[in-house]
Amino acid sequence: MSHDRFGLSELDAVIAVARRGSFRQAAIDLHISTTALSNTIAQLEARLESRLFNRTTRSVAITEAGRIFLEQVGPALQDLRAALDAVRSHNAGPSGTLRFNAFASAARSALMPLVMEFLQHHLKIHIDVVTEGRLVDIVADCFDFGVRSESLVPNDMIMIPLGPPQRYAVVGSQAYFEKHGKPRTPSELLQHRCIRVRLPNGGIFPWYFERDAEVTRLDVSGPLTLDEPSLVKVAVQEGMGLGFFMEQDVHHEIRAGQFVRVLEEWTPPRDKLCLYYPNRRNPSAAAKAFIELARAHQADQDGLA
Repeated sequence: MSHDRFGLSELDAVIAVARRGSFRQAAIDLHISTTALSNTIAQLEARLESRLFNRTTRSVAITEAGRIFLEQVGPALQDLRAALDAVRSHNAGPSGTLRFNAFASAARSALMPLVMEFLQHHLKIHIDVVTEGRLVDIVADCFDFGVRSESLVPNDMIMIPLGPPQRYAVVGSQAYFEKHGKPRTPSELLQHRCIRVRLPNGGIFPWYFERDAEVTRLDVSGPLTLDEPSLVKVAVQEGMGLGFFMEQDVHHEIRAGQFVRVLEEWTPPRDKLCLYYPNRRNPSAAAKAFIELARAHQADQDGLA
């Protein structure tokens, strides 16, 4: 069977279902009906004579054949789209869609300021940002860029630092500290009411501290377990307990006096956030433009350092 009989829409369908783990969510992303998406996948599987997904009424799981298909097709599809975009952009300038994958906190603090500036100068480009806690293979999942802590970036990717190193911050309301006092060491947090955060994999995020090469990891306890930082902020503002955030996520609240920071000497700078992307021979004009902007910001930061 000739490979040229496969259309881009079919390949996009496989990638969307694999990324979402749901036909319904993938259909929403692709702006088609669930039935149409299911039929597209079924027809492709029939032509490949291989099942790409195992389906039940409750879940969708990629098969080994599907995983191999994605590993081979994902990068090729990105190259094909870049080639098409290069032709379109030859006379008309950068256009098309750039897709980003990032932790939510990284998107808020480091990515979105770049995106807002970029869109002001590139009106024909659409930005699609997906935030999630799990690490993904940005090539296999057809993302142009990822944003993660430096230590989490795969070795074969090109990195551009975004902003200064990150720090954690323990904060509480003034009312909470008036009632319960301030912890002087991380171990004293075990006697405090702490707002716990549930990770996407179901685990509870531990609180990390470091001073003079002494590293402390605490599984705190308290009245609430939440899975969204904005909800943790609400609980802290209401005096329900202490919160553990990335510093940039509570910078404004600390400066405004809404939150009081403690144990700052136990939260030294950690990894920088980085924009990363694969080393492609022919990146799209849109990707080149975004890389240029990110590198210009990096040069400005290095100049201020």
